[in-house]
Amino acid sequence: QVQLVESGGGLVQPGGSLRLSCAASGFSFSRYALAWERQAPGKERELVAGITAAGDSTAYAPSVKGRFTIARDNAKTTWYLQMNALKPEDTAVYYCNAVSAEEEGDYWGQGIQVTVSS
Repeated sequence: QVQLVESGGGLVQPGGSLRLSCAASGFSFSRYALAWERQAPGKERELVAGITAAGDSTAYAPSVKGRFTIARDNAKTTWYLQMNALKPEDTAVYYCNAVSAEEEGDYWGQGIQVTVSS
């Protein structure tokens, strides 16, 4: 049974930091590209960051580049989103996603709230 469990969200002041984690089980983790997406109220879901299955390449939305870092730990079957210099516009529900065309898998976490407010 596939499970993706997110943690690390919450309320933080502008300029602060949070680290989101997504702990996975039930699939061949190392074969999957991983990503974080977010959805703010009244807005469409957007891709925030992604990392390849090999872990050799990452990509970021322009709005977070230089502030957020995605990383994976295959030994722990977990990936992370380190978020620094947070802004109120980063407030959203964040979702972790694992996808593999070869494995025909596309899995999502339950979503976790991040609120940036003073």
